Amino acid sequence: MTARWVVDEVQPNRDVNVVWQPISLLVKNKPAEDSDYYGPVAFTHKLLRVMEAIRAAEGDGAVQRWYWHTASLIHHDKNRDFDVADELEAAGFDRSYAAAFDDEALDAEIESRMQAGLDLTGDDVGTPIIAMDDTAGNRVGIFGPVITRVPPTDESLQLWDGMIACTTIPGFWELKRTRTERPEFGERPS
Repeated sequence: MTARWVVDEVQPNRDVNVVWQPISLLVKNKPAEDSDYYGPVAFTHKLLRVMEAIRAAEGDGAVQRWYWHTASLIHHDKNRDFDVADELEAAGFDRSYAAAFDDEALDAEIESRMQAGLDLTGDDVGTPIIAMDDTAGNRVGIFGPVITRVPPTDESLQLWDGMIACTTIPGFWELKRTRTERPEFGERPS
């Protein structure tokens, strides 16, 4: 939901350049292989390998298209058992990127990029992480916002501006309340 919020509401109305970075819940949470959680996060970790292969060949700009396509399959279609080569083709990529799905050599790049985000926030956070430069030019990051639906444009921009203000104030660390509703993904992105 945070990705939809940034891309659909914030980016068109603020000077924001989005560069998508990986965060692997497989690496971060280290679930037991026999847990119900392991399979889904192992699958999405492998999708991150494909994402990094795309980034290496086509640059940061191509990453969002892959992320959007696979996130729509997972969240809107409830499909976690798709053929990666077929979906690469459906998203307009060469099917050959599917070889990256099982390429453990890409794990170091995923972990390095992920660690750059965690270095800004600390390790006791999850996803999403948003990074930016503060008014002094220092790179700062924040976990969140965790939202269950994309607010209308005016509220989205208030949320963005508030998040920027909080994140760039020295000494600010956390706001939190218990989530009481599930995400509402809305229309499938095109």
